[in-house]
Amino acid sequence: MRNVSIFGATGSVGENTVDLIARSPQEYRVVALTGGRNVRRLAQQAITLRAELAVTAHDDCLPALRDALAGTGVEVAAGAQAIADAADRPADWTMSAIVGAAGLVPSLRTVARGGTLALANKESLVCAGPLLMQTARANAATILPVDSEHSAVFQALAGAPVAAVDLVTLTASGGAFRDWPMERLVRATVAEASTHPNFAMGQRITIDSATMFNKAMEVIEAREFFGLAPDRIDVVIQREQIIHALVAFRDGAVMAHMGMPDMRHAIGYALHWPERASLPVDRLDLRKLTSLSFSVPDEARYPALRLAREVMAAGGLAGAAFNAAKETALDQFIAGAIGFVDMAGLVEDTLDRISRDCGLGNAPDSLENVLQMDDLARRTAAGIALDRGKQG
Repeated sequence: MRNVSIFGATGSVGENTVDLIARSPQEYRVVALTGGRNVRRLAQQAITLRAELAVTAHDDCLPALRDALAGTGVEVAAGAQAIADAADRPADWTMSAIVGAAGLVPSLRTVARGGTLALANKESLVCAGPLLMQTARANAATILPVDSEHSAVFQALAGAPVAAVDLVTLTASGGAFRDWPMERLVRATVAEASTHPNFAMGQRITIDSATMFNKAMEVIEAREFFGLAPDRIDVVIQREQIIHALVAFRDGAVMAHMGMPDMRHAIGYALHWPERASLPVDRLDLRKLTSLSFSVPDEARYPALRLAREVMAAGGLAGAAFNAAKETALDQFIAGAIGFVDMAGLVEDTLDRISRDCGLGNAPDSLENVLQMDDLARRTAAGIALDRGKQG
């Protein structure tokens, strides 16, 4: 029986992880589940999986969680420190699916104790890739990618050295507005941006898909996880989302990872690695596949991709600043304070101001300096947005 924990259990990746584990309860002992404000669902999951501990990220949600789990024997806790402490509890396999920079601490805590980290939290590598990878090596921890694109690259490599790779191509859907005329984007609403053409995901990641900030983050992730030079990472729009990534080798061969769009592919692969287990997903039937379409993303429509390359060129703590500014810009859009097309501009201006005023620092070598840059970038982005609101 394997001991497992799921951080971000009530999000889309977490729900799919719970689904897979609940199908074989005799194989797993669930140590900890964490979630946000959806305490009713978190409690249901904890009861279904017979979890030892359930943690909500919000202190004010603790009474509701305690009431929902009264008499079940499930331990309850709340707050960021409780989530960090939950990551210290021994588990053979931990899913890191918290959205945002909040997932960094449990990711680091997991690899620090030498466990296997199934990583769906993009921010851990974008904000602190060198620190996370170094900590994992120092403690003989294993990190397995769960983003569908990075899982696809990992599988397509099949143990081949990165030196044998010419180019890694990550695919993107293009998001909700891929067919919109550019002039219409300035009027895009939060509701419109929250609808994905292929996947049912949470609001924030769906909007990040529409701006392609999620793909920008994944480009940085690929550089950190696989040790690839930025010019060996490309992005194409693959509308059907049947091909998740391609790896071109120096001998001219290209390996494409294909499958129906279902996050349980990547989650299940990480859950059972290095074995392959039967998964409850639809099989790809090539006889029904009439076409596969590809296009090059227009960086005027998706400036986030250009910003990602500038972040990689800048180095230092640029990744932490980029993510914090991106999260702040998304908050501002959801709140109605800025428009859809203003998000990329706010991120770019934040990076420019920090670079000009104090620099982006050295490579992240401690959690403290990552969090300091995160705080600085959030305050800077919020200040710029406030100033523009006064001017407008």
